[in-house]
Amino acid sequence: MDSNRKTAIIVGVLFITALVSSYLSGVFTGSIDDPDYLTAVYANENQVLIGVLFQLILTASVVAIPIVMFPILKKQNERLALGYVGARIFEGFFDVVIAMSMLLILTLSRAYVEAGAPDASYFQASGASFHALIAWSSVLENFPYCLGALIFYYLLYRSRLIPRWLSGWGLLGAALFLATVPFRMFGLIPQSTVFLAVPLILNELVLAIWLIVRGFNSSAIASESVKTAMT
Repeated sequence: MDSNRKTAIIVGVLFITALVSSYLSGVFTGSIDDPDYLTAVYANENQVLIGVLFQLILTASVVAIPIVMFPILKKQNERLALGYVGARIFEGFFDVVIAMSMLLILTLSRAYVEAGAPDASYFQASGASFHALIAWSSVLENFPYCLGALIFYYLLYRSRLIPRWLSGWGLLGAALFLATVPFRMFGLIPQSTVFLAVPLILNELVLAIWLIVRGFNSSAIASESVKTAMT
């Protein structure tokens, strides 16, 4: 198995790991969104910790994808390939902020329960701040996520490393979701419009399967190698 085939499999696995980790993190940290989260989070402490662990796995996967892809993408445009790395690292930063905020809510919940019957106003004010941090980070991370996707799929479209219908789908999905980010930031459209990310998420799943099963277009790689050798 050549190095490009291995890279395709690794990237495919990383995409699936990121998607699954994101979903499982939401499942296990569901108590954070409970109306009575100050007691619910403490009662589900282990589940929340597992959810945070999945959030960190998501972060590692997100950052690893562009690093693994860099040797291939830089042959198309090194600056854009570096931009893709930077965008996903920036996205990973917000994922870490979300994970830390979840841990702070868990700590707050533990303190609230162990205090017996405290004045809830202080804890609710602190909890509201941590929830706001999660909400804002969730919105802001969409910008580097979509920007990175646009760079990634543009380079794939240009190189023909994967079928153009697949990279074109990714470009359209990323552009659609990116268009919602400023409107959600200013509250002009509801946060529920996050469902507009579905085309891009489905594309990443299909891409992951394609890379694991089929890999990169060998003729495109060979053509790029010839161009590199000539220069």
